[in-house]
Amino acid sequence: MRTTETTKHAPAHWLGYGACALAGSLWGTGFFFGRLALNEMSVEYMVLYRFLFALLGMLPVLLRNRVRFSAEDLRFLLISATLGVPVQFLLQFHGLARTTVSHASLMVGSMPVLLAVGASIFAGERLDWTGWVALAGSTVGAGLVVLGGTHGGGRSEPTLAGDLLVVASLTLAVGWILLSKKLMARHSPPVVTAYTILAGTVMLAVWILTPVLVKPWIPNASAPMPFAHVSATAWIALAAGGLACTATTTLLWNWGIHHVPASRAGVFLNIEPALGSILGVELLGEHLGPYAWLGGALILGAAVTMTIRGHDPEVVLE
Repeated sequence: MRTTETTKHAPAHWLGYGACALAGSLWGTGFFFGRLALNEMSVEYMVLYRFLFALLGMLPVLLRNRVRFSAEDLRFLLISATLGVPVQFLLQFHGLARTTVSHASLMVGSMPVLLAVGASIFAGERLDWTGWVALAGSTVGAGLVVLGGTHGGGRSEPTLAGDLLVVASLTLAVGWILLSKKLMARHSPPVVTAYTILAGTVMLAVWILTPVLVKPWIPNASAPMPFAHVSATAWIALAAGGLACTATTTLLWNWGIHHVPASRAGVFLNIEPALGSILGVELLGEHLGPYAWLGGALILGAAVTMTIRGHDPEVVLE
């Protein structure tokens, strides 16, 4: 007897793509909240505070899931946390400090293609020609959205160093995503998310606070930890960046890629630069031109295409 199961995993696929899309949307607000906080503190402290708030949001998961990782899983977890938290975020925000929002957003728009290539090489995932065309169209769309906004003067000029730092951070982010997906083959997405944020935040704190703690004995140029003079606006931005744009988004993204191929989910990462550019334009009182609308249509079309074609092939049981 032959039994065809074509829709067995369909609900999980739809929810997986939905989780990735929501994560991309929330990530798109991260640049805005980060910009508010960077007005009052350095990149290092902004990233540290952001992850302290993210860790606070992950405490319920950590308290309910006391996990003993194997030596191999612990090694993957620590490598993933290193790539995904201190290295990626410090490189990316230092890059943003050295280039323009438009250039940085264009770099972020290349992430889906980088992820698809990485998943193809290291995870054995395969995309057909439609998938590659959708990814390319989505990336072009993100660029058109950014270029479609008219940016006023007074902004810093783009630099090659800043652009390269952003690209380097995206390359490392691919490693974080693929290692997380590997870990989620043996542990649940909430557990992998919570312990990655815990390990990464500890690494951040050690890296940033050690010079401050040893300053009485070893003179250095480290600045004191900002606290008393930080405005309410900055605290709200840090809390939103940590709880919504880091903890929630990472949890949604990890759950999503646990149920769908990472190479296909990558298309939803282009929501981040598109939405970030739109927010920037709106906050600056500027407008979106026809290129931006065309870019948005390309991103939406690519997302719909990848979602519709993203289900597992038909499984036939004898």
